[in-house]
Amino acid sequence: MRIIGGTHKGKVIKVPKDLPVRPTTDFAKEGLFNILSNKLDFENLSVLDLFSGTGHISLEFASRGAGTIVSVDKHFKCSGFLKSISKELNFNINSIKSDVFDFLKNTTLKFDLIFADPPYDLNEIPDIHKFVFDKGLLNANGLLIIEHGQRTKLEDLKGFTQHRKYGNVNFSFFENNE
Repeated sequence: MRIIGGTHKGKVIKVPKDLPVRPTTDFAKEGLFNILSNKLDFENLSVLDLFSGTGHISLEFASRGAGTIVSVDKHFKCSGFLKSISKELNFNINSIKSDVFDFLKNTTLKFDLIFADPPYDLNEIPDIHKFVFDKGLLNANGLLIIEHGQRTKLEDLKGFTQHRKYGNVNFSFFENNE
């Protein structure tokens, strides 16, 4: 895994082989961050990274100057790995070990950007959108991005703005225009 932009651009991070993850490809991550670079000012952005796994998306945001980053994953080894890498790189990432849906039910925090990379076979992928919008977890003009497989269709959900495909990786974008 490597960081593709920001202060730590090119930094290679060795990921333990025993983590239960399917990281977003560098190709898809580059495409995503090219889109975001044209839409957002990363400086002081508040970010929630759901199903964070290795934390590569959180690390990318941190390298680009995001202010508040909260990463949530239910696996102890994943959250521990991200905590140690974050400390090593002097990034301010709050890595939380929790079930994502429990976290969404209980949080009162609001974010400028929420990124979710659930397992592609998870039936509750649309529920992520429901929690985010029903609980008002996005700031005004905030952005929700859900990574998913090709069989998942989210275009009919509130705030949908675009769909992007990079190989087997799909991103659906939603904006809070309220």
